[in-house]
This record gives sequence, structure tokens and C-alpha cells, in this order.
Amino acid sequence: MLHAVIMAGGSGTRFWPASRSLKPKQLLDLTGGETMIQGTVGRLGDLVSPDRVLVVTNQKLVDPIRAQLPDVPPEAILGEPCRRDTAPCVGLAAAWVTRDDPDATMVVMPADHVISPPEKFQAAMRYAGQLVDEAPDRIVTFGIRPSYPAEIFGYIERGSRVHDQDGTAAYQVEKFHEKPKAADAQRYLDSGNFYWNSGIFVWRASTILDQLKQHEPAMYEHVMNIGEAVGSPNFDAVFEKEFTAIEGRSIDYAVMEKAKNVAVIEAPFGWDDLGNWQALGRLKGVDEDGNTLIGKHLGIDTKNSIVRSENGHLVVTVGMEDCIVVHTGDATLVAQKSHEESIRNVVKQLEKQEWTEYL
Repeated sequence: MLHAVIMAGGSGTRFWPASRSLKPKQLLDLTGGETMIQGTVGRLGDLVSPDRVLVVTNQKLVDPIRAQLPDVPPEAILGEPCRRDTAPCVGLAAAWVTRDDPDATMVVMPADHVISPPEKFQAAMRYAGQLVDEAPDRIVTFGIRPSYPAEIFGYIERGSRVHDQDGTAAYQVEKFHEKPKAADAQRYLDSGNFYWNSGIFVWRASTILDQLKQHEPAMYEHVMNIGEAVGSPNFDAVFEKEFTAIEGRSIDYAVMEKAKNVAVIEAPFGWDDLGNWQALGRLKGVDEDGNTLIGKHLGIDTKNSIVRSENGHLVVTVGMEDCIVVHTGDATLVAQKSHEESIRNVVKQLEKQEWTEYL
């Protein structure tokens, strides 16, 4: 049976000041109409029923996520006691779903992607599930055809084609590559054999547990101890003790780079990881002056900028170019686009100043 696991523990610091510790990116409506986590669950459609959705987040976000996802069983929104990266998250989820469904197949995805149309996404997940059914030890991931030589994504190098269905192809994974330097990113783009790593996976829960047992035995033991305690009166204590003892690893490093039977499907759907404010330009479009505007704005001689405001607050910009302006109820960000990566440092500086009310 197919289960959906949504990883929703990120902090979204590059979206400060809209993204805060108690309301990070995945809980924001950045694209219009619904929050990112609501969109993630919504695009599942009839692929997976709400009772087979598991959300893994951090403890302080459990209640806000439950409020946003009323159709998902409250006990299926699981709060980690500390951050330990994606491999423990995946292992925990696999141990959780196998207690009731030993043959479970998992669709694992982050909560902060923008994907469309949902019909193509669902068809791709079904195709991946078919590949796993044909070879239960197979791990399937999704690659995004690169549109520019990005240095901010990991890459997947594809090998020979292993399957094709209705124009959607699956390839053997040759190698995973870390975020490259500019020259390597251009080489990857030119070759045509490399994809951006989407971070979306399909596999049997038992397979990923076997992989963790082989490559991360200590982590495997901890997550299995947690799984055995599910439903018991001392679950919370066991969860905190065992999970805190795990040494964090990414799932790419812990498993994907070491596993042998890994296939990559060239994603037939549109994808954006919405990694920073400039991504809104790709999603919302620009006006005749190259501006992306969300909220009330008056611009004079303003070009190629992103302006976002809330609650009817008017933002006026004069003589600005290549800038980001984000206004919230208690903080305003003004930054040059070329310095956007430094927004992460804002959060660090606020922590240093102990201005926790802005975090």
C-alpha cells in the first residue's frame, strides 16, 4: 500500500522576515491560495488517502501543522525532539509505517516544493510505485532537467535507461554529485546526462530500513527502538531518548550515494524548490518593469525588484533596481538581490542580539 511521508522540519531562514521559527516557509502562503504544506498534501489527490499521510516535523510545529491539515490524523503529525537531518527522519517514518503495513511503499517529499500540474505528479508517483513493485529492492528518485547551471542544487548523473512508460523514462543512477562549482555546473548542463536532485523518493519502507541497517547500523537501531515503542505509554520518553542519541546524516549521504539499485525518473512535472525570495519571480511572473509585486505597492522608477507586503500595508519604492523589499507586521527587509544569500545571516545576527521576538 502507498503511504506519503512529508518532511516538514525546515526553518526557511532565507524567507525572513515572513518566515519565523513558529511559522516557517512551509506554513506560509507564498504563492497564493494555500500554504506550502497544504499544497503538498493537496497535490496527492486520490493517490494517498489522508489516513496514510505521515508528516515529520519538529516539536514546536506540531500544533500549527495540525491546524493547517485537519484531515490528517493528529497522531500522524510527528514532532522530532531535535534536528538530525533527513536520514533519521526517513528511518523514523519507515519504522512508523511498517508497524501496520510491513509491505508499505513510501512516497517521500519535502513540504516546501511547488509542483504542477498535480495530475502529472500523481502519474509519476504511480509509475515509480510500479518500478518498486517490479523490483522491491529498487530505490526510485526524481531528477529535474536543469534549465541553467545552478550551483545551489545537488545533481544526479544518469546511466542507461531501465524503463519507459508513456514517454516518461527511468534511468539507472550512475552517481550523485554534491553542489558544484560554476564550471562543473555548466559541464553538467551541457552534457544532458545530469539532473537536479529533487529530494523526492519512492521505495519500500523495508528496503530503506535494510539500507540503514547496512550503512548506518547505529541509526537503524535507534529508529527501530522508537518504532517498537509506538502506541506504548512511554513512547514520548523513548522517542526523545533514542532520537536525541542519533548522529544526524542526510539521506543522500547515508543511503543514496551508497545504494546499488537506484533509478532516477526524469520528472514530467513542473518543479521549483522555492529556495529564496527571487523564486517568486519565476512563480508569480513579472510586470513590464521586471518587478514581482505581492500586496499593495506604488513604484516610481522601480525595476527588476521583488516587493511583498501584508494586510493592506502600502509599500512605496522610488528609484530602486534589483532589490527585495518584504514588509511584515513587525519587521521589514530591504536587500539587494545580489546579497540575498546573506539573509540567512540576519537570523544569526538576531540570535546574537537576543532579539528573539523577531525570530
